[in-house]
Amino acid sequence: MTRARCLALPTALSLALSLALMASAADASPASSSASSAFAVNKKVGADQDEPWWHHAVIYQIYPRSFKDTNGDGLGDIKGITSELEYLRDIGVTAVWLSPFYPSPQADFGYDISNFKDVDPAYGTLEDFDEMVKKAHSLGMKVVVDLVPNHSSDEHMWFKESAKGTEKYKDYYVWSEGTKDKDGKPVPPNNWVSHFRGSAWTWNDERKAFYLHQFAVKQPDLNYRNPAVVQEMKDVFTFWMERGVNGFRVDALPFLFETQDLSQDELPVEHPSIDLDKNDYDYYTHPYTMDYPDTYDMLHQWRELVDNFNEDKRVIMTECYTTFDKTIEYYGTKDKLGAHFTFNFQLITTVNKSSDAKDFKHSIDQWMKAMDWRWPNWVIGNHDNSRVATRYPEMADAMNMISLTLPGTAMTYNGEELGMTDAFIRWDQTKDPQAVNAGPEKYLRVSRDPCRTPMQWDDTTSAGFSTNSNTWMPTNPNYYELNVKKELATPKSHLNIYKDLTEARKTETMRNGKLETAVLGENVLQITRSLENADTYITLVNMGSWEERVKTEALTNKGTLKVYTASVNSKLSKGATVPDNFVIRPKEAVVLTTGEASGGTSAATTVQAGILLALLSPLLCMLH
Repeated sequence: MTRARCLALPTALSLALSLALMASAADASPASSSASSAFAVNKKVGADQDEPWWHHAVIYQIYPRSFKDTNGDGLGDIKGITSELEYLRDIGVTAVWLSPFYPSPQADFGYDISNFKDVDPAYGTLEDFDEMVKKAHSLGMKVVVDLVPNHSSDEHMWFKESAKGTEKYKDYYVWSEGTKDKDGKPVPPNNWVSHFRGSAWTWNDERKAFYLHQFAVKQPDLNYRNPAVVQEMKDVFTFWMERGVNGFRVDALPFLFETQDLSQDELPVEHPSIDLDKNDYDYYTHPYTMDYPDTYDMLHQWRELVDNFNEDKRVIMTECYTTFDKTIEYYGTKDKLGAHFTFNFQLITTVNKSSDAKDFKHSIDQWMKAMDWRWPNWVIGNHDNSRVATRYPEMADAMNMISLTLPGTAMTYNGEELGMTDAFIRWDQTKDPQAVNAGPEKYLRVSRDPCRTPMQWDDTTSAGFSTNSNTWMPTNPNYYELNVKKELATPKSHLNIYKDLTEARKTETMRNGKLETAVLGENVLQITRSLENADTYITLVNMGSWEERVKTEALTNKGTLKVYTASVNSKLSKGATVPDNFVIRPKEAVVLTTGEASGGTSAATTVQAGILLALLSPLLCMLH
C-alpha cells in the first residue's frame, strides 16, 4: 500500500500545480479605474509611545436613555453601560462617548442641563459613573463625555438667580429688554429664530426682559462675554477631568457667541425651500449668531486647559454643523490650537443614497486635502440623524467599511454595528421637542426620535434593553431578527463584519498606510491603504443599482488578493482568492487584502499547502 500511494503522488502534484496555474491565470487582465487621489497619514506613529490615544480609535457613542436599563424603569442607566463594556471591548471599541447624563428636566433629553457637575438620578449616581470609568479603564477603554456649554436649563440655579437680577448672576445669560410695539407691548430685539422653530427670544416676567435661546425655550444661552461664566465652564471641564474622563465632545460650539448689536435682523436664504416658513431656522442666514471669532478663542482656552491638566492625553472633539471652511477653522492653527479634531460630517451632509462613487470620492478627498497637519475623523451617524441603514438601504456594511478603513478616528453610534434602522414613531408617541414644535403635519421631516429607539440586544422583552415592556421610546419591531445575540451567532452578520473591520484597524497598514481613492468604472468606490513591507487593504463599494465587473490585477503589485471581509449581500467568502475579473453586486462591499483574511482560511493558502505537500510527499515516502 505504501508503494501504491507513492506512485500516485505525481498525479497529486500535477493537480496542485494545475490549480495554482489556474488561479494565476485568472488574474491576468489590467484593472480599469479613474485617476486616483493619494494622501499620506500626517503623523507616523508606529512604536511612538506618545501617540494620542484617539489616533486610530474607534469611539462609540452611547445614548444613555436607550442603551441598557438595569432597574426595569424603561430608561437606560449608567449601570447598564457598565454592564456592557465587555461587549464593546470585544467588538473592537476603544473608547465610549456618553451623550448627556447630567441632571435635567429633560426638555431636550439631557441637553438642557440643570447641574453640570452631577448625574441625573434617573441614570444613577456619581458613584455609578466613577465605577463605569474605573471598569472602562481596566478594560483598556477611554471615556469621553458630552459637554453642552452653549446653554443650560432654565431650571439651573444660575438662570433662576439671573432672572431675579441677583448681582453675581445677572449677566450669566443673554438678556434684552427688546422694543415696544404700538400698543406698548414688549417685542424681541430682532427676528432671530430658534433651531426648534419660532422666536429665539422668550419674555421672562420676573426679569422683565427677553432671554436668548438658540435652541428650546427651556435652554437659555449662556453669556461668554462674562468672565465669570468662562470660569464656571472651565471649572466644569476640571471637575470631570478629576473624575478620570479622557476627553470631551463639545456640543453646538458655533453658537457660543453672537453679535453684541442685538438690533441686527438675519436675512432669508436666497432660495428657501417650499417646506420652510419664517418660523423655520433654515429659512434664514445666520451671520450674527454663529461662528463668531470669539468662539474660536474660547475653544483655544479650553484646549490649553485640557492639554495642561496633567501628563495624560485628553481629547476635545467638537460638533460644528457649519460650512466646510468654518468647520476646518475649529481645528485652530499651529500657533493657536483649537479642537483636537472637529467632527467630519461629510458622509452625512454631502452624500446620500442617490450619490454615486464620484460623489463619495470627492467628499473623502475634500476632507483629506484639508487635513495637512490636522487629524482626520469620520462620522456616519449619530443621535441627530436618521440611522445609516435607513439613509443607505442595503449599505450598512459598506458605510462601516468606508469609515473604518479610512485613516484617522472612526465614530460609531450605538446600534450602527448591528445595522439598526429607524423605527416609525407615531405623532402621539413623539417626544423630540424639535418634532413636537413642527406639528403633526411636519414632524416626520425633522423628528430625531426614530434613530433614538432602544438598543436591540436579543429577542426577549423590549429587545433585552429592559425587562419593562413600556420603554421610554418604543422598541423597533424588527428586533426579533436584528439583535446582538443573533448577529454574534451568525458568521456573516453586520456585527461580525464590524468586528472584522475593527480588527483590521490594528494593523500597521491601517494605522500608518497611505490612502488612495479611485472610482472603478461608473459606480465602484475604491479605497486603498498601503504601506511598504506590509499587507495592502482595498475596500470596494458598488454604489450603483446594477452589477459591475471589477478587474483587480492592477490594484496592487503585492500578489494575490483575498477577501478579508465582505458585506452580508455579497456572495464572496472570507479567505477566498479573488480572480482578476469578478462581479460585484449592487450595494455590495468588500475589503480585499494581500495578507490573510479575518478569521478565515485563505483559499490561496489551501492551494499553496497542497503544492507544498505534493512536493514533499515523494521525499517522505522514500524516507518511510
